[in-house]
Amino acid sequence: IMSTNAQFPPYEMVKDDGTFEGIDVEVAQAIADKLGLKLEVDDMDFDAALLAAQQGKSDMVMAGVTVNDERKQVMDFSDTYANGVQVIIVKDGSAIKTVDDLANADKIGTQRGTTGYIYCTDDYGDDHVTAYDDGATAVQALLNGQVDAVVIDSAPAQEFVKANQGLTILDTQYTNEDYAIGMAKGNTALLDAVNGALEELK
Repeated sequence: IMSTNAQFPPYEMVKDDGTFEGIDVEVAQAIADKLGLKLEVDDMDFDAALLAAQQGKSDMVMAGVTVNDERKQVMDFSDTYANGVQVIIVKDGSAIKTVDDLANADKIGTQRGTTGYIYCTDDYGDDHVTAYDDGATAVQALLNGQVDAVVIDSAPAQEFVKANQGLTILDTQYTNEDYAIGMAKGNTALLDAVNGALEELK
């Protein structure tokens, strides 16, 4: 069972027929195939997806999850399988041109529980950051003028900008990070199996 937040193209999204697709879904399917298991995808809020893996309600969480010290305290991680870059989306013609300009932003939109949210609240304080349930809602808030910028992973940012006219991704990285698969602490058999499958797939 893979818990995820299927609002994160191209890593995970819902197809018209209600099934799931995306990079994480395909990697999870390939791992399940190698281990001779059936993959079940459980879609929920990002925070809930992390918690499900920690509590053993899912076997793993894949949702463009970044490895950081805070998360390492509550879950184990596989080897990294992708590189994530946090970028900044603004409206065309915005006064925000660089990462440094974020300090002048009245409100920054992020997805709740993500590293983008953690970095922005650490750097600019809770008062300047608004967390949304998913990236699409944060981008909608930007279009509606409720926030001045959105900090989100690069690949979904490109999909959102492609789908919405009048938005731009700044030509500057906010952070660079590793994606990995999160699992409940102490399940070494599962961790070894997943890492073994990942190694073969690589």
